[in-house]
Amino acid sequence: MAFWGVVMCLAVSVFSSCRLWSGSEFVINREEFSRMSNGQFKNISQVLTLFPGSAADVKQRATLAIEQARTDLDTIKNLDAGSRTFENTARALDFGETRFSTILSGIHVMQITSPEKSIRDAAFEAVVKLESFAVDAFLDVGIYRAFQDYVDGNAKAENLTAEEKYYLKKELKAFRRAGLHLSEEELAEVKKIQKELSEICQDFSKNIAQDKSSILVSCEDLAGTSEHFINSLEKDGDKLVIKCDYPSIDEVLKHCSVHETRKKLRFAFNNRAYPVNKSILENMIAKRDELARRLGFSSYAHFEIDNQMAKSDKLATSFIKDLCAKVASKERTEFERLIVDLPEGVSLRDGKFEACDLAYTKQAYKKKHFSLDDRKVAEYFETEKTIAGIFNIYQKFLGLEFKLVKPEGVWHEDVSAIEVRRKGCDNPEGYIFLDLYPRDNKFKHACLVDAICPIKGRNGQVDTPSVGVIIANFPKATKDRPSLLTHNYVTTFFHEFGHAMHQLLGKTGLNSLAGTNVIWDFVEVPSQMFEEWMWDKDMLKLVSSHYKTGESLPDELIEKMLELKRFDSGYFVQRQCYLALLALEYFDGSSQKDLDAISKRLHESITKHVCYDPEAHFYAAFGHLNGYGARYYSYMWSKVFALDVFDAIRKNGLLDRNVGQKLVDKILGKGGSVEPDILLKDFLGREPTQEAFLKDIGV
Repeated sequence: MAFWGVVMCLAVSVFSSCRLWSGSEFVINREEFSRMSNGQFKNISQVLTLFPGSAADVKQRATLAIEQARTDLDTIKNLDAGSRTFENTARALDFGETRFSTILSGIHVMQITSPEKSIRDAAFEAVVKLESFAVDAFLDVGIYRAFQDYVDGNAKAENLTAEEKYYLKKELKAFRRAGLHLSEEELAEVKKIQKELSEICQDFSKNIAQDKSSILVSCEDLAGTSEHFINSLEKDGDKLVIKCDYPSIDEVLKHCSVHETRKKLRFAFNNRAYPVNKSILENMIAKRDELARRLGFSSYAHFEIDNQMAKSDKLATSFIKDLCAKVASKERTEFERLIVDLPEGVSLRDGKFEACDLAYTKQAYKKKHFSLDDRKVAEYFETEKTIAGIFNIYQKFLGLEFKLVKPEGVWHEDVSAIEVRRKGCDNPEGYIFLDLYPRDNKFKHACLVDAICPIKGRNGQVDTPSVGVIIANFPKATKDRPSLLTHNYVTTFFHEFGHAMHQLLGKTGLNSLAGTNVIWDFVEVPSQMFEEWMWDKDMLKLVSSHYKTGESLPDELIEKMLELKRFDSGYFVQRQCYLALLALEYFDGSSQKDLDAISKRLHESITKHVCYDPEAHFYAAFGHLNGYGARYYSYMWSKVFALDVFDAIRKNGLLDRNVGQKLVDKILGKGGSVEPDILLKDFLGREPTQEAFLKDIGV
């Protein structure tokens, strides 16, 4: 069922309601809850109220969500079999799941972004409570039987659309994957494990978000880093504080010439949420293994991948191992090129790089042999201007209009929003909130939270606008310089905005098939495809503007960037293969796992030119082990298809409106209502191949 994904790995959907002032706190009331949970929005201010504004508001929303869900589900179960229709059974279930999961997600957004501890704590408790309730309420034998009665009976006489028939097929399979075909005793055990997993997964993510790892250094310890970076650091007495956020990691590991500083910071970064998350991850692995076996699968990896494009964990593993073998020669060539000209202070250990030296060595090589410094490139990507340029590309290619707004009452002063319309249309297609800069207790990576997926009626008109939240951790502006993005950050934003466009344009008649509600090993295809716009010379010209001179990236600099695209592609793919195989093996069927031994063995067999660090326990903060589980392979799997689609688009022009519309019609606009294999073949006019992907990485 659609809600199964919410139970297993946290929701990515949102509905909510208006905040009303009660004493000193905002609290929702029943009337506003009903209006807003039905997706009735008139303006950006009402959309903003999707997100709870106080601890009391969080608790009230959770209470009302449970009450509403009970009413919705009881209505479905109490119908006579003879009176069941698609509307009062199938669509009613989809809508009930939507109202509940979207409220849950609105609370979850505050859990991972709110600067207020009271709200984060209340949100954590509410999410655990709601997910526990959902296990009993939505994974209910009565609902399963009602759905099965309709499919076996009246559904055969109704004139259903292809999408509606597909939904029925998927839901029935999902019911069985949830264990609703089991005996009462067996199902009770499955639900018990699911509830335990919900809390385990919440704890794992919470510990990562709330980790405050940092190191103390002197100015001398930061030789090679920029004056701007040093001046931006907080002080602790006569020492400087370097936090384990991505802007700091990028600057120090790439540019600091002091080996010990790089080593200390990398150690702190790779031990975030350790040791507490080690035991939690071990428990997660054991519980997921037990759950899979009770549901009739040989392993959790088998369970998760059974309904993906890959179909089986064996095929996913084979794909990754084959890819790893294909890039081995390329990675060795990269390694041999680097060791010929090591920068001062770097030496090999047992013929390998120390992990803290690799990024620094690569950056030094780029500076010396290509005269390319990431920090100099970043001067052409002032955040606000770059994002405006990115918006222009998306608007032209997809026929949309964006309006950047700064609504009052957002959860943090850094948050802004975009109102999206189709050209010539009055009503907004959706809204996208942007929360782009790091702060304590905030989600540490970059992602899109699908707040609301767009729903359309049978007449094709959009009944509900979409709402998304892009979360990132880009460098903040200081008093002497604006926020500047490395090229890697530029592609990251283009990637996440690609997710947002997929979500906004994926208009279907059922929420569980709308937007990015697609098979997991396909969900990255649109976003990874859109990344490639930021590797095109003309597109880079459009989005770049030096923060002092206003000039776009010069041709010679772009040529160097494009030449360097494949510079370390072998190692990059090899590293992704390592992470994919790590996830697959952690969940491959044995509940007793030696996390460090597996990590070491895979590292030494795959990334052969980088020393394994036994003191680094990066898996404790590897958040994908929570949400993606065994499916981390999907990044490389999706990349193959993404490059194939991009290559086809590029032949006609990256701003060609007709091609953009074809992409919407054939892929983005279908959401999850059609199997990905069919979507790809329909767009390409042939079966997909690896040719474009392998050419792109230089293999």
